[in-house]
Amino acid sequence: MNLKRMLLLVLFVFSLMLVKRYFRNYQVEELQLSDWFQPRKRPDVITKTDWLAPVLWEGTFDRRVLEKHYRRRNITVGLAVFATGRFAEENLRPFLHSANKHFMTGYRVIFYVMADASFPLPHIQPSPLRTFKVFKVDTGSGWPDGPLEPMKSLSEHIISHIQHEVDFLFSMAANQVFQSEFGVETLGPTVAQLHAWWYFRNTKNFPYERRPASAACVPFGQGDFYYGSLMVGGTPRNILDFIENYLNGVIHDIKNGLHSTYEKHLNKYFYLNKPSKLLSPEYSWDLAFSPPPQVRYVKVGHISHRKL
Repeated sequence: MNLKRMLLLVLFVFSLMLVKRYFRNYQVEELQLSDWFQPRKRPDVITKTDWLAPVLWEGTFDRRVLEKHYRRRNITVGLAVFATGRFAEENLRPFLHSANKHFMTGYRVIFYVMADASFPLPHIQPSPLRTFKVFKVDTGSGWPDGPLEPMKSLSEHIISHIQHEVDFLFSMAANQVFQSEFGVETLGPTVAQLHAWWYFRNTKNFPYERRPASAACVPFGQGDFYYGSLMVGGTPRNILDFIENYLNGVIHDIKNGLHSTYEKHLNKYFYLNKPSKLLSPEYSWDLAFSPPPQVRYVKVGHISHRKL
């Protein structure tokens, strides 16, 4: 690994640590869980974690109560989409059209398109509630982990302007299509997506990083759920905290001659920092497979054979 590149990454992470001391700490008041969450309506699935965080399935939430709460607070939600790789332009079109239709309908949304190439945005009907911003991402830096440069770029934008523009932020890959409403039930300080494939598997077989020398290591016999890497959400401050931890993990592994994937670093982060809300496999279903009875409504589908 290029020493200069490594040093620049270390200096960048150090600057993140300094900036966070003066970071905007505004928080939207949260409702009591009992005001809107009805876990007993879905006895067929896991609806609460050991740390009492809700797991969202169709039928477990009262969107009317949540709508009333968030409309009073006049929130703005950000959605950063990473359009990188071979199928970037092809994936971005259905992603943006479906997100414009189903993502946070009726609320102000800012779409941050993080692309590694210059291509025109698909035509979308103008709306006073929808704003689109495009940013160039350098993905040809030679780092072993593909998401590193996009996440580094996102952190820079969070610090420079996103933190002042939105109350909540989601980061998603472009190889996904919104199938139905993705609403305010998904908002929270830290939001993790359950991996649709591994949710239905034995926890002993979860593909965590198990090498003790890796920063992403989750020791054998430990771990709660296996989280998917196609989506992460929360407040801008918490997204920045996750990115800082991820970049530190990459630096640690490179120094030890190791490489672990972005998804495994994400799972280590949520193992140590329990998410406040979990999205069920309904929010990230592989469109190549028919959903099981537990998945009543697919909110977001992804294309597994075109992973970015």
